[in-house]
Amino acid sequence: MHDANEGRGNVFSTLIRLLAASIAAGVLVALIALPGVGSTGMTARDAAENFESMDSKLDSTPPSEKTVVYDASGTQVATFFDRYRESVRLDQVAPIMRNAMVDIEDYRFYSHGALDFKGTVRALASNVESDGTQGGSTLTQQYVKNILVDRARNQKEYQEATAPTAGRKLRELRYALDIERKMSKDKILEGYLNIAYFGAGAYGIQAASMRYFTKPAAQLTLEQAALLAGITQNPNAYDPIRFPNAAKTRRDTVLRRMEQLKHITKAQADAAIAKPVKLKRTDPAGGCETSKAPFFCEYVKYEVLNVLSDGKYWSLPGKQQVEFVNKLNRGGYTVRTTLDMDAQRSLDSALRNRVAPSGNKVAAEAMVQPGTGKIVAMGQSKRFGDSKGRTSLNLAADTSHGGGAGVSAGSTFKVFTLAEALDQGIPVSTTINSPQTTSVTYPMCKIGKLSGGGPWPSVSNAGDSEAGNFDLKSGTWHSVNTFYAELEKRVGVCNAVKMAEKFGMRKATGAPLDPNPSQVLGTNDIDMVHLAAAYAGFAARGRYCAPVAITQIVDPQGKQLKLPAQDCHQAVDSSVADEVNSILSGVLTKGTAKNIGSIGRPAAGKTGTCENFTCAVFAGHTPNLAAAVAYWDFRGPWSHPVYGVYGADIPAPIWATSMRGALSGKPGPGFTSPTKNFGDTTKIPDLKGQSLGTAQSALRSAGFKVKVSPKPVNSDQPKGTVASTSPGAGTDADANTLVIIYLSNGSAKNQPAQKPTQNANGWPWPF
Repeated sequence: MHDANEGRGNVFSTLIRLLAASIAAGVLVALIALPGVGSTGMTARDAAENFESMDSKLDSTPPSEKTVVYDASGTQVATFFDRYRESVRLDQVAPIMRNAMVDIEDYRFYSHGALDFKGTVRALASNVESDGTQGGSTLTQQYVKNILVDRARNQKEYQEATAPTAGRKLRELRYALDIERKMSKDKILEGYLNIAYFGAGAYGIQAASMRYFTKPAAQLTLEQAALLAGITQNPNAYDPIRFPNAAKTRRDTVLRRMEQLKHITKAQADAAIAKPVKLKRTDPAGGCETSKAPFFCEYVKYEVLNVLSDGKYWSLPGKQQVEFVNKLNRGGYTVRTTLDMDAQRSLDSALRNRVAPSGNKVAAEAMVQPGTGKIVAMGQSKRFGDSKGRTSLNLAADTSHGGGAGVSAGSTFKVFTLAEALDQGIPVSTTINSPQTTSVTYPMCKIGKLSGGGPWPSVSNAGDSEAGNFDLKSGTWHSVNTFYAELEKRVGVCNAVKMAEKFGMRKATGAPLDPNPSQVLGTNDIDMVHLAAAYAGFAARGRYCAPVAITQIVDPQGKQLKLPAQDCHQAVDSSVADEVNSILSGVLTKGTAKNIGSIGRPAAGKTGTCENFTCAVFAGHTPNLAAAVAYWDFRGPWSHPVYGVYGADIPAPIWATSMRGALSGKPGPGFTSPTKNFGDTTKIPDLKGQSLGTAQSALRSAGFKVKVSPKPVNSDQPKGTVASTSPGAGTDADANTLVIIYLSNGSAKNQPAQKPTQNANGWPWPF
């Protein structure tokens, strides 16, 4: 025993000398924490030689924070985190909480430096006398360890930050020395309170206070403060939710320690100890599933990841993608978005009132502001989530924003061929004979590496259309497929596709559009966000702005992150867009969507029915809002068609209802009237003296409807020939105008032809 005691005295003598030198202090701490330090392969001599050369600079910027997403009005709509934390200043923490933490963790905190000499010797003595290990870390060293753990970007760095090695303890002490030099004690305590883990997913004192008591840290009571201060020694073992008895025992230990240090009286300690652990929990909720606009949130999430990765997110391998997801969850960013919650609520209501959220059929919609490209709302009939009947697939968005492969646009895509025809100067009055079924062969063309054109063996009109002679207005109003097949041939397939690309159209997968002849009927699978943005471009008189969901990202230090430059350009001349809007307005009053009812303001749009009833679509706009809606079977549009459903049946009513709500109380401007002559009107030809057959053929070829007055009139023209028309020769008239032919009775060769009085329908009395 004598030899052992003598050896122990030699150890203490050596240790005291080591404590006098800062370069060996870390070795002592390592010995305290690890009685078997020799097994690590690190000797005191090695540590002394390496200590001075260690990196001493540690980034002590605020720890990882949740990222918060706000709507356009500044209301919080989502949070992203994997560590529930909300940092606060020290003066926002109740003084009793500060005392409790210092008393139980490091009561000499304000009187020692990075290393507590007395505490270290006491811990070492305890370790020498027993097989256990008593920690000698100061609160500053604990702060350093928490910083290193928080900064860990992967499993390897986490293991290095928590490894039970002398090297780790030395590194912590080296950093602690630097922290003590550059930060005040209050700042160190503030940092520790904000970074420490308090169990149950709560990081930092504010999060812990909200987690367990649903109150800010400034309002903590004595027993609540003691409970929280006791948790940090072993957050899992002292979790008051799972282990209330152990948590109370630890809390009472803290209270007695505070009594011993004269920070509370014995009576206060006794009273607090007599109270049971009483929690008022708030479970942390984050991610898009808890958002009131979950699908918009998903879109924003991928936008932020793209910004953080400098646009490379989707090209990175999975492990690197995880790093940026961690950056999103821990970066403490403030994200301000374009979301309009009034529009979002209207959209959600319209979708789910029309399509059951739990069914196989699904409807998806996006709303975009003309002139800015701001996405104001986005959603679908199905609810967000991974449980049965829900989905986290963002069906309104493209693949890069959490969506699928998209759906067919149907006849909503005809708008681009219409715009190209007007831009090429093809008169609106151009009449094309459009049978129920036809075949068309197109000149070959190329867009980049893709070839377009070729034969379209069979194209037929949909059930909501008809056959006959149509011009650009009537062919659009009635969505005549065979009319547009021929019109596409006149403008060129590739030219029509290029017009669509000018308005930001691409496949939902990001691939370029296929320039097949059938593209005019929307056979390229696209997403509703970009379709709505394209129609917003027409609403903005031809100025297209790519869709955006984020207006600002600010890091915790107040620095704004650089957002990608938005593409805004004049896709087509404003006069062409004005004419497109004028024609599309007729779809809602005279065409396939005339039965959906007015939305209470000027509006325009286009129905779409997809091939073989794989889906139904509607896209439309007012001067200040555009939206697109698609409807299909969630199990697969080709394997489960929505037979008998046209664009006007379900998508258009959803669009109308959602638009009414989204625009309620907002100005209702009208579209700019076209000022350029696009050949909307045709002069009535002078047919006087022509035979009836010749006259009828001429009028119909010009796009007019024809009626013949059953009673001849006095005229100097030969009997049975045309005496006059109404409207008269030389009058400018819209296509499809009814022209009445009056035949001569040949009895007044020397008298001017008489024009009978007409009734309201254009017929002469008494007919």
